[in-house]
Amino acid sequence: MKKLSPSASAARTALLPLGALAAGFALAQTPAPAKPDTPTVLPAVKVKAQAEPQGKDAVQASTTTIGKGQQELRDVPQSITVVTEKLIDDRNLDTLKETLKNTAGITFLAAEGGEEDIRLRGFALQSTGDVFVDGLRDPAFYERDTFFMDRVEVMRGSASMLFGRGSTGGAVNQVSKVARGINEGSVEATVASHNYLRVVGDINRRIDDRSALRIGVMNTVADNNGAGSSLNKTGVAGTYRTGIGERDEFSFSLSHLDNKNGMNYGMPWIRPTPAQSATNPNGSTVDQTTTLPLDPSTYYGMASDVNAGTATTATATHTHRFAVNSELSTKLRLGDYSRDQRASTVRLCGPTVNSSTGAITLNPACPTQTVPASLQTFSSASVLTRGTQLKIQDLQTAFLQSDYSGKFTAIGLRHEVLAGVDAALEKKTVYAARNAAQGGVTLTKPTTTIGTPDDGASIDEASRILRVANDYTSTGVGAYAQDLITLTPTWKLLLGLRFDKLKGEYNTSTIPTTAAGPETSASYTMNVSEWSKRAGLLYQPSERLSFHLSGATSFNTSGDAYSLSAANVDIPPEQSINVELGGRWESSDGQFSLRAAAFRSTKLHERNTDPLVNLVTLSGKRHVAGAELDVAGRITPQWEVFGSYMWLPVANIDIGVAGSEGQGTRPSLTPRHSGTIWTTYQVTPTIRVGGGLNARSSQTPNRNPGWAAESFVTADLMAEWVVVPNQFKLKANISNVANKLYADQIYSGHYIPGPGRIVALTGTYNF
Repeated sequence: MKKLSPSASAARTALLPLGALAAGFALAQTPAPAKPDTPTVLPAVKVKAQAEPQGKDAVQASTTTIGKGQQELRDVPQSITVVTEKLIDDRNLDTLKETLKNTAGITFLAAEGGEEDIRLRGFALQSTGDVFVDGLRDPAFYERDTFFMDRVEVMRGSASMLFGRGSTGGAVNQVSKVARGINEGSVEATVASHNYLRVVGDINRRIDDRSALRIGVMNTVADNNGAGSSLNKTGVAGTYRTGIGERDEFSFSLSHLDNKNGMNYGMPWIRPTPAQSATNPNGSTVDQTTTLPLDPSTYYGMASDVNAGTATTATATHTHRFAVNSELSTKLRLGDYSRDQRASTVRLCGPTVNSSTGAITLNPACPTQTVPASLQTFSSASVLTRGTQLKIQDLQTAFLQSDYSGKFTAIGLRHEVLAGVDAALEKKTVYAARNAAQGGVTLTKPTTTIGTPDDGASIDEASRILRVANDYTSTGVGAYAQDLITLTPTWKLLLGLRFDKLKGEYNTSTIPTTAAGPETSASYTMNVSEWSKRAGLLYQPSERLSFHLSGATSFNTSGDAYSLSAANVDIPPEQSINVELGGRWESSDGQFSLRAAAFRSTKLHERNTDPLVNLVTLSGKRHVAGAELDVAGRITPQWEVFGSYMWLPVANIDIGVAGSEGQGTRPSLTPRHSGTIWTTYQVTPTIRVGGGLNARSSQTPNRNPGWAAESFVTADLMAEWVVVPNQFKLKANISNVANKLYADQIYSGHYIPGPGRIVALTGTYNF
């Protein structure tokens, strides 16, 4: 693991006064002692750690921390879906990516191999840094594991007022498990198809009346994840809390994840017939394609391909409670991430056809293939080539954030204030490999055939000679304030404003392809100052019913993906506006809730960036409009259900440019329908059964080539037996019961299949 540079260390030191600044703001906002509903001292009784809600208790959640501080979901005028630990465990969701598949509106671009390919409502999510851990930005590209997660919160729509840059489609917050003032623990072991073995431990210990320690560990190995990638990962996380429930509470957390997974970069699309084509909306002719008729676990990459990486974070948190309804939380997180991806781009080998003359040029790698590959000519003898995609990079981050939350009465009105300041330092270094002429090595990958998957062929990836291709340093500061004002017993008004100032410095270095020098350098600087706004009106006629109308803005900078160039350095930030009308209803006993919303998201000054071919274009404007529905909770004491659905009938490129998605077309990765449903039933006190569906309708890959990946529905089943109450249980899962073949992550040149049928057995021992 690389250490933060001296300059990064100095920057961290310089950021520390911001906590004091936020504390000063908080003191200024502390309610006056004369107000009877805001006592100035805390009660003597501590918060009972045993009563703290946990994600493993139910699939329903009534509160969220994604909006800076804990809030009732009914008081947030924006769509939020919460996936709790119980749902994660029920469906065996080991990664963040698998967890997000269990929410509506999520799609995946197959291009980079990490998590920068996530889309929400068709807008990029992780490439704009919109993934968070406990409210702090987690911008690195790595395969996140769920072993120490309490829940995952998905906020939909513009939210830069809360988070700063990004948040066009929404934001995702991973909530870590916390130490509690009791002694408890569990060990969980899962065996599954493809020699899958996963062991997870979770131990919580009460140190004394005011302190507790919690540690989680994980190890997972598998020959195949069901979609062509082997698994080999280890994780450890821990958190120590002291002063639990007191005026001053401190916590310290460490987390480390080490991935040495295999890498299935994707499989090529194939045409049904050599001559088959389709006409896209702008009138041009393109090839119609489909998935290969192969088991999704089939692997044609090199044995030496790898998707390795580490993620290490250290977090310190201080919470000061001025009064029962007034507190300041200050967090400092340092992160160090590495990524070493060596992938093979698998393509069907065949001749090229000149679109103007029709002349055919044979490919030397497969000279016997005289017609373009198609299902009509597809056989075990079909030849596949294996290209190279390298993603080797390091990232160091430092984030400091102070958030004040307070409830008080002023000018005859009830106020719930959120306000804070934050600062960020991010430094990324990207490496490139030298070829033989540049003083490195030129490695040649052999072809393979459809009939010889997992052929064991490898190259010496360790022999590559690396050089620094580019580096990027980003600094930013922001300040925000939001007030939820109770106008009447049934009406509330939300107003929020944030200002961000960002600076990005990017340096790139190139050398000739035929020599080790000379080196050509270029530098680019980006300066951004932006305001973000949020407003909402809530009508709450009862404690169980809430309606809202809201609007919010967001912005994305050219340096979101840690790169600048002559093509994008002077491009203004993308802007987005989200308008939403929705409501939330809870049953009389509070055990079941329903959320519904209609929305419209519009992006202005849009960039279209394809990282694989360095294409940067402006399409100007696009918008989507649709409706969402979430249900969660218990219909009866025995019957529990979770569902999330999005209907996106409207999606349009309003202003397009050549080389990107055409004007008037439906944007890529925006299926009209997407959703999931999961339900369980307690048959007897010791037997519980469940099942569910995941579905997405057809969608086009990036740059909208005029054809679409097919729609799909997959089904999962679960059965659980409590062998010894409160101590030992067994759970069996079958995912993708019908072994459905479908394209889960899509790109214009290839796709990554969804995992095939996987049978798993999990034993959990509690102590």
